[in-house]
Amino acid sequence: MTVCLLLLSIVALTAAVPVPRALTRATWPEREPVVALWTWQCLVATVLLCCLTALALATAAVFGTVRAQLFAPAPPSVTEAYDLSATPTWTAGLGLLLACGAAWTTAMLLRELVEARRRHGQARAHLRERAPELPAGLGSVRGPLLVLEDEYPDAWWMPGSPSQLIVTTGALRRLTDHQLDAVLTHERGHARARHDWLLHLSTALATGFPHVPLFAHFCDQTHRLVELAADDTASRRCGHLTTALALIELNQHRGVLTCDSTHRLLGERVNRLLQPPPRLGRRDRALTTTLAALVPLLPVLITFAPGLTALT
Repeated sequence: MTVCLLLLSIVALTAAVPVPRALTRATWPEREPVVALWTWQCLVATVLLCCLTALALATAAVFGTVRAQLFAPAPPSVTEAYDLSATPTWTAGLGLLLACGAAWTTAMLLRELVEARRRHGQARAHLRERAPELPAGLGSVRGPLLVLEDEYPDAWWMPGSPSQLIVTTGALRRLTDHQLDAVLTHERGHARARHDWLLHLSTALATGFPHVPLFAHFCDQTHRLVELAADDTASRRCGHLTTALALIELNQHRGVLTCDSTHRLLGERVNRLLQPPPRLGRRDRALTTTLAALVPLLPVLITFAPGLTALT
């Protein structure tokens, strides 16, 4: 079992430190943001699975009751292959550390979900104040698209049940019909891909473990890549130029073409739309997606290797 724990630690450290740093320096994620998002999720899943399986093995080594329950369906040869009775003394400390990490991760996820629900509740209450319900027989403001009377040009998607697209009259006056279609398609891309859940997960992990490079980069890259992915959804339907012009018109007051670091992503998105980068080939895209999907299998294979060897 010691070998399993060491291998799981090596895989987790590799996926948590050098790989994300190399991925942030790569250029292909900008060309394929959806594949890049999938790759980041697979890396996070790999680290979490390494920690979870290591926790299970360490707990089984320390507590006989857990060991009996965990290996109850397995034949005696499998239990002997893991050699849980001869574990080193540091196993108990590792198990305690991983248990605390699991509890902290769960707490951070629950906190993020509670905070998100509170923010959404406040946002919907604010919308009800700005767009109150109409009397019976005159319709309702609730629906897939809500138009607010506001000179400030803006459009956004509000997740929830049901999700809702909101656009202001200022945006309607500033944007052409094709540009408005691009903006709404961008927001629908967020809704269909459920990017809100991905943003909540990345924020919770980065908040709970700010010194882990993987989680910090995962949060930063997720906020960036979801916008690029939604831009691609809009540009495929409405064209790159129309989407870029819509982005400029909608964010002109924010200084989209300035060098201000707070709005640098807007400038990058406009440049990317005006000069679309070459996409990966279908074969390269499929290969990258497959390789990323195989990475989370490493901790599973490491954990079950002694048992599979004993059965054969």
